[in-house]
Amino acid sequence: MTSVQQEMPVQRTPLYGFHVERGARLVPFAGYEMPVQYSGGILKEHLHTRSAAGLFDVSHMGQIVLRPRSGRLEDAARALETLVPTDILGLAEGRQRYTFFTGEAGGILDDLMVANRGDHLLLIVNASCKIADEAHLRRHLSGVCTIELLPDRALMALQGPRAEAALARFAPAIVSMRFMDIRTLPMLGMPCEISRSGYTGEDGFEFSIAAPGAEALARALVEDTSVAPIGLGARDSLRLEAGLCLYGSDIDPATTPVMAALEWAIQKVRRAGGSRAGGFPGAGIVLRQLADGAPRRRVGIQPIERAPVRGGAQLFPDEKTETAIGIVTSGGFGPSAQAPVAMGYLESNRASAGTRIYADVRGKRMAVQVCDLPFIAHAYKRN
Repeated sequence: MTSVQQEMPVQRTPLYGFHVERGARLVPFAGYEMPVQYSGGILKEHLHTRSAAGLFDVSHMGQIVLRPRSGRLEDAARALETLVPTDILGLAEGRQRYTFFTGEAGGILDDLMVANRGDHLLLIVNASCKIADEAHLRRHLSGVCTIELLPDRALMALQGPRAEAALARFAPAIVSMRFMDIRTLPMLGMPCEISRSGYTGEDGFEFSIAAPGAEALARALVEDTSVAPIGLGARDSLRLEAGLCLYGSDIDPATTPVMAALEWAIQKVRRAGGSRAGGFPGAGIVLRQLADGAPRRRVGIQPIERAPVRGGAQLFPDEKTETAIGIVTSGGFGPSAQAPVAMGYLESNRASAGTRIYADVRGKRMAVQVCDLPFIAHAYKRN
């Protein structure tokens, strides 16, 4: 069999027809045909999400159910804690948390969301990792849990300051939800798993629905003039402004949670001295870095000039030194920040906000400054 024959065919999400109707420019992404932008363009879509409400198709992501064979959810939670450094056992019903699978060297195999749904855990994983994640779960947890991938469900996100009002027309109960709450509520007569979460830094919701009902719901939502469909291009610039990591760019198996400045997702109970400290792959390395620091650190990077610095640009301490001290992992122009924005990794002793360094941009050293993340304030509804 040739390599061409071995390639998987590009798949389409349940909203493919919806995208085509609205003139989306479709590109291959993580094995799917996905809209990178619509006719209005990335800049307009970005700003619309920040000012009103943007509708995103994220059906390419993996939805996985972990169901305890014993019938006791705590057994599934304890089992999952052997693969992630987050407190899953303490996660209340109707709540979700951000976490990551770690490898034996402490690096991040994937980042994901975990929700407590009462009798099962619902995991949302990255599209590019979902096959490997399912295999990882089956290899380690199948004795304690049944593992079910949900390929026949669509996943959408509605993000922005008008998201609550737009979605409440179909599910009025969402107005009482806080950031990271999750509920099963009907929309258009169909049960939906709705969480108050997202990937833009804005208030908003993500909702899973059976695939046959996805297009009808998307069409109903965009009848509201405050709601516009948004593609992958604006999704990337929105998450970058919000200081959120993209798997495969900003985090990967060579990056530990401490390097990535994601230690906030490791609760005290899983740290040294906690009642369930360690016990996950690479725990010795991660716990040691929590105590002593990591050799490099993810930071915000603000160019001094107006030219953006792109991912892959090397970072140097001055205009002449030949040895790089870091690298940019994501970069571009931030429409809401009205300035170039980037993030990347630096040697930890140079990672303090305000430090001036230099980025190699097309062979020229350009002055940049280390800054705090995010570039725009998060607008999550926490109360």
